[in-house]
Parts: sequence; C-alpha cells; structure tokens
Amino acid sequence: MLVAAAVCPCPPLLVPEVAAGAAPELDTLRAACADAVGVLAAARPERLVVVGPAPRPGREVFPPGAVGSFRGYGVAVDVTLGQPRADEPAEERTAEPSSDRVDVAPPALPVPLPSSLAVAAWLLRGWQASPVEGLGVGEELEQERCAVAGRAVADAAPRVALLVMGDGSACRTVKAPGYLDERAEPFDAAVAAALGAADTAALEGLDTALAQAVQAAGRAPWQVLAGAARGAGLAGELLYDAAPYGVGYFVATWT
Repeated sequence: MLVAAAVCPCPPLLVPEVAAGAAPELDTLRAACADAVGVLAAARPERLVVVGPAPRPGREVFPPGAVGSFRGYGVAVDVTLGQPRADEPAEERTAEPSSDRVDVAPPALPVPLPSSLAVAAWLLRGWQASPVEGLGVGEELEQERCAVAGRAVADAAPRVALLVMGDGSACRTVKAPGYLDERAEPFDAAVAAALGAADTAALEGLDTALAQAVQAAGRAPWQVLAGAARGAGLAGELLYDAAPYGVGYFVATWT
C-alpha cells in the first residue's frame, strides 16, 4: 500500500558540483526537495521505490545498491541507490587459475542508474529509513502500462513510499531547451494543480502527445504515481512550482 510519495524534478544541476558557479540559483529548489524527502522518512515506509524517466523503452528495475555517476558532466561525483541487500553476497572477483581455458566470460557489468535516478540517489544520500529500489520508465510508456506498474509497486509491501522524479515542460521561454511553446505554461499549470491536490485522475489524463511536444519528461513517472496512489486517499501539498531556465520544476508531497 502506498503511504507517502514525494515528487521532485531531476536536472543534474541539482547536484552543486555539476551546477558549479550557478549552484546558489537552485538552493530554494534543493531545500524543497530535502523537505519532501524528509516527509517520506517520517512516513516510516518498509520500502522506498524511486521512479524516474529512463532512455530505454518500457520499464527497468534497479536493485538496492545500484550505482550512478555524474562524471559525464565533468565532475567526480558517484552515487549509490541505498545499500545492497544484506542477503545478496557480494560478487566474487577472484583471479582465474592459469590454464588453457578460453571459454570463461568476464562478469557482466551492472547497468548504471539513468540520470534521473542518479539525481534521486544524490537527494537520498544518508537515507536509512528503508531499503531503496529504482524503477526507470521509458518516456513513451503508455498511460495504462504506467498505471499497471504503479499498482504493482504499491502492492509489493504493506507500507510503500515513492520518490517520483520528473521535469515539466522544457518550452517555457525562448531560451528554454525546447524554445518557446505557448502550450507549455498551461500544461505545467495543470500538472502543478494535480500534484498539489493529489489528483490521480488528472495525472492519468495527461496527454502523452502534448507532453512529448512540450518535452515534459515527467509524464510517465507521474502516471506511475497516479496508478500507485489510486484509492490510497492521500492528500497533496505543492512545495515548489517555478521554471528556472525555462523548464517546469515541481516539488510536492502526498501523505
């Protein structure tokens, strides 16, 4: 059962080392995200699932202890999504004895966290309240499949919390990554209202084609949240709603 949820944006600029000199510009947003994570901890969940947009289609599960990095942004910052399960022994990497065998394949490298979940792992640094798992969802995942995924997450334990990562439109100004689209601001306003009211029906009804047109990467994760929260009777609170750099960012809590 879903007992709490937090919604945060996922720009790598949330990590101060990535933002560098521009880091103070997002201090208010970072503080709101920290408050939202605190609400999740206060709910005392048995399991925390982080949901965020991912480049691969469909859905991809990331276990506790999955690793991510911001080295692609030029900074030596690595993150871990919670801690590995205690019942999963660490992989042994002993050297092979000398022989003529050539059929021993090297162990497969783990799939790194997508950017959205890496940002979540950074927000969760120091989290001790429960095990943490990740769920990456492709940005084109259909609404009904998002809802099914959300219901499965909510049914996985008696007390489940969600940290839902996703940005609003990227077309709010002429300097925005997607340039100016007049549909972007009304789209973001509808999302902000739905998040603030914990309105699952409004989130379920978001238009996929419009979300893609205004480059709103959070549409699929928000619809996973809607599926998970259906019937849970949660109340929402909007903590942050702004569009720095022409991108819609929202922070909300559902309890």
